[in-house]
Amino acid sequence: MLRIYNSLGGVEEPFVPLDRARVRMYVCGMTVYDYCHLGHARVMIVFDMVQRWLRASGYPLIYARNITDVDDKIIRRALEAGEPISALTGRFIRYMDEDAAALGVEKPDLEPRATDHVAEMLEMIRKLEERGVAYRAESGDVNFSVRKFPGYGKLSGKSLEDLRAGERVEVDPAKRDPLDFVLWKRAKEGEPFWQSPWGNGRPGWHIECSAMSTRLLGAHFDIHGGGQDLQFPHHENEIAQSEGALQENDGQPFVKYWMHNGFVRLQDRKMSKSTGNITTIRELLKRYHPEVIRFFILRAHYRSPLDYSDQHLQDARHALSRLYTALRGTPVEAAAPDWDESHGRRFREVMDNDFNTPEAVAVLFDLANQINRANSTALARQLRALGRLLGLLGLRSEEFLRAEIGAGGGISDEQVAALIAERYEARRDKDFRRADEIRDDLLRRGIALEDGPRGTTWRRV
Repeated sequence: MLRIYNSLGGVEEPFVPLDRARVRMYVCGMTVYDYCHLGHARVMIVFDMVQRWLRASGYPLIYARNITDVDDKIIRRALEAGEPISALTGRFIRYMDEDAAALGVEKPDLEPRATDHVAEMLEMIRKLEERGVAYRAESGDVNFSVRKFPGYGKLSGKSLEDLRAGERVEVDPAKRDPLDFVLWKRAKEGEPFWQSPWGNGRPGWHIECSAMSTRLLGAHFDIHGGGQDLQFPHHENEIAQSEGALQENDGQPFVKYWMHNGFVRLQDRKMSKSTGNITTIRELLKRYHPEVIRFFILRAHYRSPLDYSDQHLQDARHALSRLYTALRGTPVEAAAPDWDESHGRRFREVMDNDFNTPEAVAVLFDLANQINRANSTALARQLRALGRLLGLLGLRSEEFLRAEIGAGGGISDEQVAALIAERYEARRDKDFRRADEIRDDLLRRGIALEDGPRGTTWRRV
């Protein structure tokens, strides 16, 4: 049985859908005012992996991932550029889609935009006001009263006393309590606005996901995902809004399983647009095959921090090349995995253990090693079938190696022979690390080595 680490409670739990005939998952998507960076790529790839595995496991899934197309940063960027907000967001949605497609990320079933669901947000705010957990401030904003929602802090594990002590508390004299957060923002001069019972304004950031997710997936649904940085305050506020507005005394939570992927770190700091500490997907795609980037992300467990460096991506490049080398000559046509075969059983077991992709990748390498020893067509088909469940190994081996490595790499026959001789000496001296480095370096430069009973032969790929 699939088990998922639930951030609500902090334990692994068996996955038991609310409705086995219709599993529902919502993921917080991008705020579209700039190019997507590697942190965004991780969110997209992680939950693309999750939806692929849920479907492969037989769950009929509805997957929604939203687009935030109005907020302070978008408004500021559009004003700076002197262009309509719709032109700015439309352009960066297109760039986001191009980046996602390059990385093998399948389109969600539903991709709601915040500006298309303002009516639902207004209705939710109205219900919150009716139930006494929202109020209109003197500033003209409408705020959520945190202390009137008894369960506040249950996702993040933060007490009101800890929060009141100052962590991420916005100081606003118009609020009754510093912990309260904005549901509806009064429009400022020159800003876009919508009409509402509280005057012209626009929705706060948190309310949009509550309104869109419940509108599309219902008052209760199975999985809500996003980056670790969203756990507090965004997802905590979503719970408060949604349960405050829509949940009666039925005992069911807004969301059953909360999933959060770890940060991508660059130079020991979280990758973030706000600090300028970013590497965009587009920059990476100029230097690395998109499948290398995807492999780099999936080789780490989704909840672990992911340290970005060129060396780590180079390692991913070499490792993925080894898998593709084992597939040379194997058809690319889709084939179903053999779940009765030992590698298939192991792959399912580790993926059912909270989507343990590092162990799943280890299964792929075990298969590749057996293929290289036995030259088994059946195992090669199994390797490709299992890899494709992760969105990997979907290309012809030669196509990937030529695209990523280059045909020949500019190395002469004499240089190849010298390196093979050095590798022979390293293996004789039991320096297997150096021997592997030579093999991987040659493969990166387009030279595939094949060890046999009569010695080592090579060919250009």
